[in-house]
Amino acid sequence: MAAPRRSVPDDKPRLHTGSPLFVQSVEKAMKVLTAFDGSKRQLSLSEIAALTELDNSAAQRFTYTLSLLGYLVKDAATRKYELSVRLLDFTFHYLASSELVSRAAPVLQKLARDTEEVCNLTVPDGVDIVFVQRIVSRNVLVPNVIVGSRLPSYCTAPGLAMLSTWSAEQVDDVLAKSDLIKHTPRTVAEPRRIKTRLARIRAAGYAHTEDELFPDDISTAAPVLDACGRAVGALNIAVSRARWNAQRDEARYAGLLRAAAATISPARRPHGRVHALHRAA
Repeated sequence: MAAPRRSVPDDKPRLHTGSPLFVQSVEKAMKVLTAFDGSKRQLSLSEIAALTELDNSAAQRFTYTLSLLGYLVKDAATRKYELSVRLLDFTFHYLASSELVSRAAPVLQKLARDTEEVCNLTVPDGVDIVFVQRIVSRNVLVPNVIVGSRLPSYCTAPGLAMLSTWSAEQVDDVLAKSDLIKHTPRTVAEPRRIKTRLARIRAAGYAHTEDELFPDDISTAAPVLDACGRAVGALNIAVSRARWNAQRDEARYAGLLRAAAATISPARRPHGRVHALHRAA
């Protein structure tokens, strides 16, 4: 079974490093923290220097400072570094202050009770979706997907549900920056087919994928919209193939998700609309 992608975005934004407002030392400190991508629990100073493209002296100064601030912990025996639990403070503050998460929490809990399946709230970030709420059932298929995990938008039900509400230009930008690979034989990875698919999803109001990222994983999702009709998140229900009944489940879950997403979405503005929504994909 494929593992979730690393918890830091691969699509790095174009940084305006020429601006006098840009603080390069902050960028370097963040490079040190994001070098810990989950593939290794601990990193040596030389590994950190190699991953961040800093020289050993700079890497040493940043690791010392971050350790003193409590964001890195150094193992006295191995002299290797690892992330501190203090970094979870940022996760807590994000979740506690997010209006979307607050609105979604009771709705997601009801979905989980009604279906006894895994229910998630995801938000877009670059070319990916990021899990910000996840209620796991005893029937979970992929237990190593957790809050903070990110998956590609182009082949996941939540990602496709969100993309279906975006403009053609925004979709083109996401697809151009995505690594469009076939994770399984059923993955739809061709831009033209993805755009055709998005038109169908837009008309239906929900997205549905089967075995496209993880074998035997079936997911149905509906977009959570802002006041202009653009997706700012998505709710999805994930089901293992062993528990799936196509004739019964897709229509039922789609209806539940559309209703739940409508409950969370704010009222549409009288003239609010997604720019170029109806342009040909």
